[in-house]
Amino acid sequence: MTVDNGREFAGHKEISSRLNVDVYFAHPYHSWERGLNENTNGLLRQYFPKKTDLRKVSDQKVEHVEHMLNNRPRKLLDFLAPYEVFNHITYKTKRCTY
Repeated sequence: MTVDNGREFAGHKEISSRLNVDVYFAHPYHSWERGLNENTNGLLRQYFPKKTDLRKVSDQKVEHVEHMLNNRPRKLLDFLAPYEVFNHITYKTKRCTY
């Protein structure tokens, strides 16, 4: 897992232990070292432009965006949606069709 240097990752050792993953810290101002994060931020900006006051966004809107992104096919996942891959890994399901 590659993370930035924010305080939210002060507990990185516990995260690493619980998830059984290595944690790496990106260099400051090297956004390309966190490609998935930056790509996801770009997708989120389609729904929440910069300077959006997220305190004014309803839970329903957040759930809608979550649904849209989790069901969006990704080239990296062989054009499967993250939701499909998660279900396949977790429940050994066949490829879902929507």
